[in-house]
Amino acid sequence: MNQNLSSYRIFYTVANTGNISKAAKELYISQPAISKSIQKLEENVGCRLFTRSSRGVLLTEEGQLLYDHVRAAFETLSIGEEKLKRSIELGIGHLKLGVSSTLCKYLLLPYLKEFIRRNPHISISITCQSTNETLKLLEDDKIDIGLVGKPDSPKQIQFDFLEEIEDIFVATKDYLRNLCARSVPKSAILSSATLMLLDKNNMTRRFIDDYLQENEIEIRDTISISDMDLLIDFARIGVGVACVIRNFVRADLSAGTLIEIPLKTPIPTREVGFVYKTGTRPSKSLEAFIRFYRESKP
Repeated sequence: MNQNLSSYRIFYTVANTGNISKAAKELYISQPAISKSIQKLEENVGCRLFTRSSRGVLLTEEGQLLYDHVRAAFETLSIGEEKLKRSIELGIGHLKLGVSSTLCKYLLLPYLKEFIRRNPHISISITCQSTNETLKLLEDDKIDIGLVGKPDSPKQIQFDFLEEIEDIFVATKDYLRNLCARSVPKSAILSSATLMLLDKNNMTRRFIDDYLQENEIEIRDTISISDMDLLIDFARIGVGVACVIRNFVRADLSAGTLIEIPLKTPIPTREVGFVYKTGTRPSKSLEAFIRFYRESKP
């Protein structure tokens, strides 16, 4: 492009007004300056762009061709300016969330659905990792906020409680019937069954391991699975006894697809919530999300 943007702005304004005098007033520059700019533009493109009439100026055929492209360019710029203005006013931005796949499906998605409806101007990316990995991403400023189990000793991290979750052991009727046929008492189900747990890097797994150790429950056969949904699926087909979160299998428990294993000592409930760093000022997108979920809590 041989001309600078101001030359095309002058050309665009003259074409829209059809009058050099009106264009001069609109652009706050002199008429001679406008005439000189148009003349220079015509010299550079090698053709006449305007013809004079008794009412002002008219685009030539070549001028109309150039005008169509210039108009599209300036309309695009106007849209960009409007979006930028709206971005500043509404806080358009990018919200980066970290969450485990389990909590994402059962707890985060319902919040996100309504948040996105209210804030369509905010783009969102989600990283699915374990609680420990999510906290590391937050520490490294790779995410803005995470949905995790409550950390033991959060440092410079705000934890906003969302709800309590309860871990339970479940299996199918057929699997429990088979254990009963082998004369396994209810009190020994966990130590006799094939126990399906999340993998050892998961904070939930560590929590359950501590529970088993504290209650002196020795387990024989275990299967480590990386995903809560897979644990539930494996339990449904009778592979073994799975440790799952009660809220996520309520429909199965009501339908009798899965049966809860009675425990002498119930597993303590755990807190889950949103975490974000307190050492730096949050972005407008993060502020909007924090405000949203705090207002949405019962």
